[in-house]
Amino acid sequence: QVQLVESGGGSVQAGGSLRLSCVASRATHSSYCMGWFRQAPGNEREGVASIDNDGYTHYADFVKGRFTASKDHARDTMYLQMNNLSPEDTGMYYCAASYSLSNRRDWWLQPEYNYWGQGTQVTVSS
Repeated sequence: QVQLVESGGGSVQAGGSLRLSCVASRATHSSYCMGWFRQAPGNEREGVASIDNDGYTHYADFVKGRFTASKDHARDTMYLQMNNLSPEDTGMYYCAASYSLSNRRDWWLQPEYNYWGQGTQVTVSS
């Protein structure tokens, strides 16, 4: 069992930045893929970004060029650097770990993820 704990959320103005962290309860180097997802009020949860053990990253089109996913294996921590935030980025952000993802291109499929954190709230005001 892996427990994931997110932190780093908060309230910022449009154009600002935040860095989210996701700490795993044990080493996740054996996991194939770590992902970030978000859910805005009234919307379904959606994929934001992913990073696998090779350091290969994927991003949703709506965050490309603004968000960067990274991973520190020594600290068992994954990060999401979010720049140039807009009100549309407001939502609860979740990290997840997949030990069974067979195709990197499926990084955005939530059923592929085995473990989930409780989320951290990001609020962007205009």
